[in-house]
Amino acid sequence: MCGIVGLYAKKRNLADQLGALFAEMLICMSARGPDSAGLALYGNEPPEGFIKVTLRHAALDYDWLGLADQLGEHFACEASLRVNANYAVITVRADADSLGRALADSNLTVMSIGHSIELLKEVGAPAEIVDRFGVRKMRGTHIIGHTRMATESAVTTDGSHPFSTGMDLCLVHNGSLSNHNRLRTRLERSGIEIRTENDSEVAAGYLMWRMQQGDTLQAALQAALDDLDGFYTFAVGTANGFAVLRDPIACKPAVLAETDAYVAMASEFQVLSSLPGIDDAEVWEPKPAQVYTWGGAG
Repeated sequence: MCGIVGLYAKKRNLADQLGALFAEMLICMSARGPDSAGLALYGNEPPEGFIKVTLRHAALDYDWLGLADQLGEHFACEASLRVNANYAVITVRADADSLGRALADSNLTVMSIGHSIELLKEVGAPAEIVDRFGVRKMRGTHIIGHTRMATESAVTTDGSHPFSTGMDLCLVHNGSLSNHNRLRTRLERSGIEIRTENDSEVAAGYLMWRMQQGDTLQAALQAALDDLDGFYTFAVGTANGFAVLRDPIACKPAVLAETDAYVAMASEFQVLSSLPGIDDAEVWEPKPAQVYTWGGAG
């Protein structure tokens, strides 16, 4: 099962409504994924030279302020901090590699690093996740999310979606890959870190690897049609936009809707039915093996 949702604001005046609209979309997808849910929010970029890291700790009383002070001292800058339940977003003047090294020996999980992305996910019903993280109050340029029904692995936060495997890149996936173990070995030999047994993280790692070789996201997704075996619908977020791809058989459902104000994607139309202006939107089912991109994702 599992469900995918995505919302990309084409007009800035939709930014303040992004979280509220997306929250109802994610909750509506509960029947396809009741055991865990997550999202990747884009926007709210830091000043020039700064990057954001999203961190998770199991405890709600972790000393995030102490960590932010340590990172600020380490990088000789004033670190900013936002805490959301057992997550924190810390912004520092650093590059991704040096920030990763500074956090390597901590007991924290790095969920995402980038100029735009913030990634949150937990075990629980989608409505619980929406309330836990205050999704309705979020603002940004675009957002992708996932509701999971685990059929091949344990119900854990690590195994839930989204997966981020590089700067601002994030993927959610409905389906199953048959050659992910072989690909995992290949990617790890190339320096791509795969932390879970989930085949979706392998797909995200594959896209990151292709883009490190110089591919655009469009080209990386096109190559995935040859290199990834199985059935899948992908929604992929980048700093500037998002993309959608279905495999050549396209047995997993997906629907897209576009207006002058937004592009929305979901596994079922009912998720889109409450969006403003949906009656006048162009609504279609994405074609098999065709890459769709919006914003600067291509």
